[in-house]
Amino acid sequence: MPLFGLIRFSGAVLLSSSLLIVAPASHALAQPVSSVKQSDAATLAQDIASAGRVRMQSQRLAKLYWQSGIGLNGGAARQQIDAGIGDVDAEFARLSRQARKSSIQRTYVRSEGLWQEMRTALKKAPDSASAERVGQLADELMTHAGKLAMLIEGESETPVGRLLDLSSRLNMLSQRLARLYLQAYDGKLTQGVSVDIEQARKEFASGLRELDAARENSQASREAIGLARNQWIFFESAIAELGRADRRESRSAQHVASSSERIAQVLEQASLQYARDYADGLGNGR
Repeated sequence: MPLFGLIRFSGAVLLSSSLLIVAPASHALAQPVSSVKQSDAATLAQDIASAGRVRMQSQRLAKLYWQSGIGLNGGAARQQIDAGIGDVDAEFARLSRQARKSSIQRTYVRSEGLWQEMRTALKKAPDSASAERVGQLADELMTHAGKLAMLIEGESETPVGRLLDLSSRLNMLSQRLARLYLQAYDGKLTQGVSVDIEQARKEFASGLRELDAARENSQASREAIGLARNQWIFFESAIAELGRADRRESRSAQHVASSSERIAQVLEQASLQYARDYADGLGNGR
């Protein structure tokens, strides 16, 4: 019998804070205007990336919680959950400056409130009820963190901003897909879950091709995308075996767990580069 009943779920990068240092009045005229714009642009890029990471972590932590519950590298999954909680706490600390903006305040407050609920739920021992609650909160947080990223990005738009959002969304999708896989692996593979997995698989594959083909890519971002594409080969192969492989054979599940973590790492690297490119584009008036 599976540990959990089947629960259907729906479907951010760490950057150091940037401080805008105001020059003394006597030197104000000597300071290039572009440097001030660049600092503002870097802060904006950081906040877009932080909101994207919260969106991704909502799904990743729900995945790890499920993984812990079914005993798939349970000890390591628990440690990753604890580390992930610290990461999300740090992201909200960075994003707190957004709470001062009237157009963003409500979404920020709602997102942070959902995180506190999810944070508490993640501390509980996994069972059917707690897994369902974590999943519900993860989906709500994913939605509101996505809105938060859009509101922040709405202050200014460049083509690189689109790539930053896409890489962040793909990172979230990779974690959602892994969670759906583990859900099916743990119990009965229903038609509805199968449809959800296939839709997420197609969207991820299509988005990865779009990201790879983007003309705005730098060499660094292209290399990170190439690493993600390599890991996706293992991930997608494991998904294709779902429903055909012997359930006592955990090799495919191990591939999904490990590949999804590696994809999260390399797409984060791509997002970091896009955030730098985005800041450069805004700072230079592009």
